[in-house]
Amino acid sequence: MQVTQPTQQHRIVVLGAGYTGAVAAGRIAKRLHREDVTITLVNPEPDFVERVRLHQVAAGQDLKPRPFAEMFAGTGVQLRLGHVTAVDVDRKTVSVAGTDGQGDGRPAELPYDTLVYALGSGWNDGGVPGAATHAHEVAGRPGALRLRERLAALGAGRTVVVVGGGLTGLEAATEIAEARPDLDVALAARGVLGDWLSAKGRAHLRKVVDGLGITVHEHAAVAEVTADRVITADGTAVPADVTVWTTGFAVRPIAEATALQLTDRGQIVVDGTMRSVSHPDVYAVGDAAMAIGPNGKPLRMSCASGVPMAWQAADAIAARLSGTKVPRVAIRYFQQCVSLGRKEGLIQFVTADDRAVDRALTGRVAALYKELICKGAAWGVANPTAGLPTRRRHVVHQGVPALATATATATA
Repeated sequence: MQVTQPTQQHRIVVLGAGYTGAVAAGRIAKRLHREDVTITLVNPEPDFVERVRLHQVAAGQDLKPRPFAEMFAGTGVQLRLGHVTAVDVDRKTVSVAGTDGQGDGRPAELPYDTLVYALGSGWNDGGVPGAATHAHEVAGRPGALRLRERLAALGAGRTVVVVGGGLTGLEAATEIAEARPDLDVALAARGVLGDWLSAKGRAHLRKVVDGLGITVHEHAAVAEVTADRVITADGTAVPADVTVWTTGFAVRPIAEATALQLTDRGQIVVDGTMRSVSHPDVYAVGDAAMAIGPNGKPLRMSCASGVPMAWQAADAIAARLSGTKVPRVAIRYFQQCVSLGRKEGLIQFVTADDRAVDRALTGRVAALYKELICKGAAWGVANPTAGLPTRRRHVVHQGVPALATATATATA
């Protein structure tokens, strides 16, 4: 039977070109015929940002430039520079402020048929008094560059306090302490240092932290930040010429002004194919989405979750538009990779649902392992279907199948 192709190109708009958005855009481009679709990737910067390396930027290191113009050359993905200011899921439009505006200062409207929401997250001050005013963050490149400039201006013996004992906090504290051994670096953790790690992982972490001369304040939830100190919940004042805030991430607020179904944290609720449960023409990936992983646990905000989510969304979009069976991407965890400066690292192996097991890599081998993971993640953005058979399919459905039908297909 001969299939009649749609006469109008299907408009796919991807918001955000971090790991998840960039991977999704590139993978969709490899799955569908170029004459059938337009793929527009909206991002405020022309270069890809390796977010997992921003602690290195803050510590004074320069990263390899990765321009999107080179990464997406020949793929058909069109980069639209600008900031997303609003999404109208009823009219199916996105408002973008930037170089391609309307000339009068108003945001330009970008219509879509299918939307991939990958705006990610930023730092979360948790409402702690003084944090937004006095603390620095490494959740984005602008923040990392500001911290870099501030650290460079510090003289020997000045104090830096990193607030937050999670992965970002550990990486920031150790990177700064290694790069600037003349500074007095401290880490304030809400619980015990590395309390989620295995015994081997905790022991190695403590060894590295002690070797770098980092002072650790455990059970030290920070209740206030001032210009020269942090104050913990029990009233202890810790001197801080510079405070670095790494206690968690908060999703971008754009989705809150839409009719999309959200969690109380503002994440878009999606099904197993990363499709909005309330709006079938919207997909969400990465930190912006709430998806369920192994054992019914929500996937955590991380590159380890976001990239497989992008694979799933891209493949589901291509399958539904081409009228083929929607595949399922297995999303599970294997390890937590922690850089502890340039010479040390920790690879904590975990269960499918992200619980630490006894096995862990440490030392120089772990540092090299983490470096390979970082390089592989960046390489994967430019090569989203590497190692997989690529077969471009024609679009046969301009509209989006109903949620019930799509769900049945996905689970068949």
